[in-house]
Amino acid sequence: MKKAILSIVMVAAAAILQAEPPMYSLKSCLETGLEQNYAIRISRNDEQIAQNNATAANAGKLPEVGFVAGYGGDLTSTRTHDRAGGVTDQNGVYDQSVNAGINVDWTIFNGFSIQAEYDRLQELEREGAIQTRITIEDFVATLTAEYYNYIQQRIRLSNYRYAMSLSKERLRIAQLRYSTTRDYSRLDYLQARVYFNADSSQFMNQQELVHTSRIRLNQLMAVSDVDRYFVVQDSVITIDQNLEWNYLEQRMLENNASLLMADREQRLAEIDLKAMQSRNYPYVKMNAGYGYTFNRYGSGTTFKRRNLDLSAGVTVGITIFDGNRKREQRNARIAIENARLTREDLELSLRADLSNFWQAYQNNIEVLKLENDNVATARENYEKALDRYMVGDLAGIEIREAQKSLLDAEERLLTAQYNTKLCEISLYQLCGEVLRYME
Repeated sequence: MKKAILSIVMVAAAAILQAEPPMYSLKSCLETGLEQNYAIRISRNDEQIAQNNATAANAGKLPEVGFVAGYGGDLTSTRTHDRAGGVTDQNGVYDQSVNAGINVDWTIFNGFSIQAEYDRLQELEREGAIQTRITIEDFVATLTAEYYNYIQQRIRLSNYRYAMSLSKERLRIAQLRYSTTRDYSRLDYLQARVYFNADSSQFMNQQELVHTSRIRLNQLMAVSDVDRYFVVQDSVITIDQNLEWNYLEQRMLENNASLLMADREQRLAEIDLKAMQSRNYPYVKMNAGYGYTFNRYGSGTTFKRRNLDLSAGVTVGITIFDGNRKREQRNARIAIENARLTREDLELSLRADLSNFWQAYQNNIEVLKLENDNVATARENYEKALDRYMVGDLAGIEIREAQKSLLDAEERLLTAQYNTKLCEISLYQLCGEVLRYME
């Protein structure tokens, strides 16, 4: 009996544990997303394709070796008339032929075009790695922002729940006073009821926003059950208030992924010009072959024949005129210039973004200080107003104003915290250090 009870208890305990929602920190959310997110998986596959293509053989550096074999047969019937009037018939004569051989073709020199192609494939491999990094950094920035948005929405929900509880208590007091003291205004009771209903409606609407943010996090993590409930480890929005402008600017110029990608595009344009210039040089090709042939004859004096053939040769040539060489090279030089200008334009744009986010970050830091003080002041004001309202020394409209002032101060503080966090995330992403949220 005891064993049965113990088993039931263990099963119940296991069911309770299984029913507990998972708890996520920001790091665990990012780790799950980096493993499962579809965009990241696709980008990594594309990177692998670029790695597979960056080989000497694909660039044409290695010779081509081919094997050829064949069999043939010829069935003939022949009638021959000689001058003396005789007739000779040969019916069903079957001649057979078997051949096999190895051919080697090797472009030894092609005006540096082979090396240019190899360099291009290697640059594409590097671009693939940078593109994967860009995808990962975008994901980390997006998920981090949504993670703290979820915290923001839950804090706002808690604030609305508190406001609703305050309105409920005021409604209880107003209803009690109205029912026991006929001199008490019915207007105050009706106002208290309206305010409670309004706060309840606001609380219910906020629940929808919390739900939407949770769904978005599950989607970013590529969780199959997007409606899955979970708990986040953090309950406040933490902010790094020690960022330095000089460090951010230097790191952006050295490590920004988009700038590195622009450098690669400029290098590819230079390689394209090198490939076109290779047509100004001669080419050298080598070919060699080794073959075996076997013939079997159905008529004639020769019954069988075997041949072994070894051949080798070198071809040297140059394209004297093709009509497009100069034009294509001029266009290639223009493409290099465009790539350089695009890179400079990108750098200028990133400098502007960095300056704007830095200014917003600094302003929000100062706003945080003011709003923290405002929340403390508004809370003290509401507590004093509530004491006066409890003894009948303050009108209902005035206690409502004090309550609204507190809620507005909390909302401004929460908004400032989240906006500051978004600026922080953007600054880290611009300088290529957004992956620090994985630490």
